[in-house]
Amino acid sequence: MYKVYAIILAGGSGERLGFPVPKQFVKVAGKTVIEHTIEVFEKHPSVDEIILVINPSFRHLMEEILLKRNYRKVKKILNGGETRKESSAIGVNSIEDDEAIVLIHDAVRPFVSKRIIDESIEAAVKHGAVDVAIPSVDTIIRVNDNMFIEDIPPRKYMMKGQTPQSFKLSIIRKAHKMAVVGDVTDDCGLVLKHNISPIFVVRGEERNIKLTYPEDIFLIDKIFQLRTYSIPEIPLEDLRGKVLVVFGGSAGIGKAAVDVAVEHGARAYGFSRSTGVDVRNIQQLQKALQGVRNREGRVDFVINTAGILRVGKLEDRKEEEIMEEISINYIGSINVVRASIPFLRESRGSIALFTSSSYTRGRGLYTVYSSTKAAIVNLVQGLAEELLEDHIRINAINPERTATPMRFKAFGKEPPDTLLQPEKVAEATLKTLLSDITGQVIDVRRKG
Repeated sequence: MYKVYAIILAGGSGERLGFPVPKQFVKVAGKTVIEHTIEVFEKHPSVDEIILVINPSFRHLMEEILLKRNYRKVKKILNGGETRKESSAIGVNSIEDDEAIVLIHDAVRPFVSKRIIDESIEAAVKHGAVDVAIPSVDTIIRVNDNMFIEDIPPRKYMMKGQTPQSFKLSIIRKAHKMAVVGDVTDDCGLVLKHNISPIFVVRGEERNIKLTYPEDIFLIDKIFQLRTYSIPEIPLEDLRGKVLVVFGGSAGIGKAAVDVAVEHGARAYGFSRSTGVDVRNIQQLQKALQGVRNREGRVDFVINTAGILRVGKLEDRKEEEIMEEISINYIGSINVVRASIPFLRESRGSIALFTSSSYTRGRGLYTVYSSTKAAIVNLVQGLAEELLEDHIRINAINPERTATPMRFKAFGKEPPDTLLQPEKVAEATLKTLLSDITGQVIDVRRKG
C-alpha cells in the first residue's frame, strides 16, 4: 500500500489580483483560501501527509495560521522557488520514501472534491501519472504571433486542466530530474515532454475552480455561501453519555431529536414556550442551560428548532406579526448561541441551528421567513470563525419539507411520501453535532 502525500503549492505573490497579500491568503467565507484547501486534504481518509510549499516572503502568515489550526497532517512548510516548476520540485524532492503517491495541488483551488481525490489516487496507483480535466464547452483556437488563427482543433478532444495532478513518486521525481531551463512548468507537461509515462485523465468538476482574477473572489464566496454538505457518517451510538439541550423541543424535529438522543444513550432535555422557555428571552435560555449544567455537570450539544412560518404579502401583514417571526426565527437563534457559548466552551461542544431550502432565494408570500433563514446561514458562517478558538462548532441544518406541526398549520394536508419524517432530520442533526464539521449547511433529503 502506497503512502499518499499532498503537496499544496502556495508560492504566489498576489500581484495579478492587486491585493496586499497573495491570493491564497485572501479571506473567503471566514477563512483564508489556503485554509479551505488544506482542510479538504486534512479530512480525506487516504491522504497521509500534507506538504506546504509557500512564498518565503509570506511564511509568517502561514505559520500564524498553523498555530491557530489543529492540522494533524501538515508535516512540512517549505520555501518555494521562483517558478511553479521549481516549487513543485522542492516539494517532490522533500519526500524521503522510495515510492509513494504524490498529489500536487494549487492552494487556490479550494473546491476539489473527495471524489476527484479518490479517483486520482486510484488512477495514479494503476497508471503512474494522472491529470484532472473537464471538457471544454468553448471552441479552442490556436493563433500565431500576429493573432491570426492557425488551427481550430476538434472540440471533443479539448479539455481544460485542473489539479491535483497525481503521480507515483518515482515518475514525477524522474521528470523533475530530467527537466531543463525553459521546460514546461506543468508537472504533467514535464512527464509528457520527457516521455516518462502515459498520463491518464480523471474527470474534473466545473466547481473545482482556481482563484485567478479579482472577479473570482465573488464567485468563490458565492459557492461557499451556497455549498452544502451531506450527512456525516457517524454512528449514533457515539451519543452515549453526552448531554443535549434542545430549544423548540416539545414538538416536531425538536422532540424527535430528544427522543432519538435518549434512545442512543444521551441525556437530553427539551425546552419550549410550553415549558416556560422562550428563545426571545435570553435570561430564560441561560437559566435552562444552567439548570442542565448543574444537574449533569456539562452541556455538550445545543439544538435550536424553534421557529414560526407566516404566509402573506409583506404589505398586507401586521407589524407585530412580522416582528414576531423575525424575533423567533432569527433573534431567537442569536440568543440561543449567546446563551450557549459559556457552557459549550467548557465541553468544546457543538450547536445546530435550522435553515430552510428557501434561504437560497426569497419566495413570494414567504419573504420574511425566507430572509430569516438566509440570515441563519450567514450567522452560522460568521460564528464558525468567531468560535473556532473556543473549539465550538456550529452548523445549519437544511431539511427538505418535513412532516411537522408547523408545516401542517401552514400548508394543511400533504401526501406523506413527499415529506421527510422528523426522526430522519433528528438523526442527521445529531450526527452533525457529533462530527468535526463547522460553518456548513447540512442538507437532509428524503433520498440519500
